[in-house]
Amino acid sequence: MKSKWAFSGRYQGYSFQSFQKDLISGIVVGIIAIPLGMAFAIASGVKPEYGIYTTIIAGILISLFGGSKYQIGGPTGAFIPILFGIVVTYGFENLLIAGFMAGVILLLMGIFRLGSLIKFIPRPVTIGFTSGIAVIIFVGQIPNFLGLEKVQKHELFLDNMREIVLHFNQINSYSLLTAIICLVVLLLTPKFFPKVPGS
Repeated sequence: MKSKWAFSGRYQGYSFQSFQKDLISGIVVGIIAIPLGMAFAIASGVKPEYGIYTTIIAGILISLFGGSKYQIGGPTGAFIPILFGIVVTYGFENLLIAGFMAGVILLLMGIFRLGSLIKFIPRPVTIGFTSGIAVIIFVGQIPNFLGLEKVQKHELFLDNMREIVLHFNQINSYSLLTAIICLVVLLLTPKFFPKVPGS
């Protein structure tokens, strides 16, 4: 006798136990992805609510149209320098147009199966690109970590470093203390509570 929870086709073998695991995974990913989306929106130069909208809509679309049985969709820091550059140069309205155009290009790449072209990009280029993004994001968060106010964001890295140095005497001790506590929790949680995400 078949269980009432049995599925066929794409969901062959999917059970209520699998749904429970997926539900817990979804909650954990959501708890991390929503504030992460807000942070990336702020770092990109737009309002935090746009990060929430993007995270929710993208998560639903990835789940509905994704081709993999095991996948997690969420915001990525790799786009921050690109998005911020667009916002600074062309404004928020044109960021929406650029996002739409990027979506069309990705759709066409999927239809024509152009993902295999990634193998022609040298590994040092990928590592250098990723490391550069990490440095830019790290430097962009220093003003928030120190509680610096009225720090203008620039497109160029050295200009942003100059802004931090100029406002260094405005360090907010409460902001610094909060940031240190959060950083310690982030680093220590995985060691003492492995099942609880540090974020």
